[in-house]
Amino acid sequence: MFAAVDPILLARIQFGFTVSFHFIFPSFSIGLASYLAVLEALWLRTRDEAYLDLFKFWLKIFAVAFAMGVVSGIVMSYQFGTNWAVFSDKTGPVLGPLMAYEVLTAFFLEAGFLGVMLFGMEKVGKKLHFAATCMVALGTFISAFWILSANSWMQTPRGYAVNAAGQFVPAGDWLTIIFNPSFPYRLVHTVTGAYLTTALAVGAVGAWHLLKDRQNRFARIMFSMAMGMIAVVAPLQIAAGDTQGLNTLEHQPAKIAAMEGHFQSHADGAPLILFGLPNQREQRVDYAIEVPKLSSLILKHDLNAPLAGLDWVPRDKQPPVPVVFWSFRVMVGLGFAMLGLALWALLARVLGRLYDWRWLHRAALVMGPSGFVAVIAGWITTEVGRQPYTVYGLLQTAQSASPLAAPAVGASLVAFVLVYFAVFGVGTWYILKLMHEGVHVHESDLGDAPIRTAGVTPTLQVQRQGQPA
Repeated sequence: MFAAVDPILLARIQFGFTVSFHFIFPSFSIGLASYLAVLEALWLRTRDEAYLDLFKFWLKIFAVAFAMGVVSGIVMSYQFGTNWAVFSDKTGPVLGPLMAYEVLTAFFLEAGFLGVMLFGMEKVGKKLHFAATCMVALGTFISAFWILSANSWMQTPRGYAVNAAGQFVPAGDWLTIIFNPSFPYRLVHTVTGAYLTTALAVGAVGAWHLLKDRQNRFARIMFSMAMGMIAVVAPLQIAAGDTQGLNTLEHQPAKIAAMEGHFQSHADGAPLILFGLPNQREQRVDYAIEVPKLSSLILKHDLNAPLAGLDWVPRDKQPPVPVVFWSFRVMVGLGFAMLGLALWALLARVLGRLYDWRWLHRAALVMGPSGFVAVIAGWITTEVGRQPYTVYGLLQTAQSASPLAAPAVGASLVAFVLVYFAVFGVGTWYILKLMHEGVHVHESDLGDAPIRTAGVTPTLQVQRQGQPA
C-alpha cells in the first residue's frame, strides 16, 4: 500500500504526528504544576479548604496528563534510532548530552518528588509536601529548558565543529551550544504559552460550572484565577512572539518570508498579507488581502525598510509556504483572541459581572482548547519553516533519515495512529470526564476539624456538613 510513497515523507509524517500528540501534554503539565503549587500555597497561607479541594481535583488531572506525556515522549524518542538514525549519528555528540542533562536534572527531579506530591499529603508534613509540589513544578520548567535548548540548536547551531566522520561535535564552550541565539526567545515564548494554555483550560472548566451554577465557589475561584492569569500572560505572549519573530528574521529569514507569504523581495517596504492562497509553484499569493508596508513596520520598525522574500532562495531549499503561512495565522489569530478574552474578563471584573456574564463564560468555554491549538500551530510553523533542514543550513532532512523502505515506515505509522488514538483517546476522555464532574468536597479529609466558612457560599457549607445541598 505504501510502496509508491516516499519513505522520508512517511517518516516526517510519523514524527510530526507523535511529537504533536506528545507536546499537548507537557504544554498542559508545565503550567498545571505551577498552578498546583499556587493552590497549595494559598491553602497553607489561608487554611481555606476550598483551595485544598481544588488542589486535589487538579492533581488527579495532572497525574493523568503527566503520565501520558511521559509515555508519548518515550515512544517519540525511539524514532531517533529507527526512522532518523543518520540524524542521531551526526548530531549525537551535541544533542545527546543535552538530552541526558534533561533526564539527569528534570526527569529525575520530577520522578523523585512526584510520588510525594501524589500520595504523600497524609504521610509527610504540609511544608514538605508543598516543597515536593514546587520541585515537580521546577522540574517541568527545567525539562522545557533542556529540550528547547536542543531544539533551538537545530534552528540556530553554534559552538560546533564537524569531524572527519561528518559528525557535529562540541567545539569550545558548552554554554555557546546551550545558549544558542534563538534559545532565550523560544524558551520564554514556549513557557508563557504553556501557562496560557493551562489558564485557558482552567478557565474553561470554571466557566462550564458557572454556567450550571454561578454560586459554585470552586468555579468562581478557578475562573477568577484563570482570567487574571490570562490578562497578565496574553500580552506577554504577544510581546514574546514579536521578539522571537525579530530573532528569526535575523537567523532564519527564509522562514519569516514563508510565514509572511513574501515570495518576492520588497525594496521599499513590504506589505502585511493578512489572508490569501500561497501558490508555491507560481511563487505568488493568490487573492491576497494585504496592508501596504505594515510587515516592514512590524519586523523592522520602519515603513520603508527593505525586506527579503524567497526569490533569493532556490526552490528546492524553500520551506513549504502554504503550511507555514496558515499555521502562523492560526497561532497569531488565536493569540489575539486570547487577548480579547482577557480584556473582556477585565471589563467584567471592573463592572462586578465576572461571575454572572454568561456570554463571557460561553466565550471562555469555547476558548478552552485554543491554547493547545495555538501551541501545535506554533510548533508546525517552527519545524516546517525550518525545512528542508533538520540542522538549519547544515543538514538536510533527506540526508537525516534511516535507509528504510516505505512499507516498513508506513506500517509503523498506521500502528502509531491506531494505538495513540486508542490509548491517549481514553486518557483524554477521562480528563474531560473529571473536568465535567467538577470539584467534590473531600469530607473524609476534614474530619471533625472546624472549617473556614468566610466567603463560602451556603451551598458549599451544606455540602461540607455532609448534608444534601
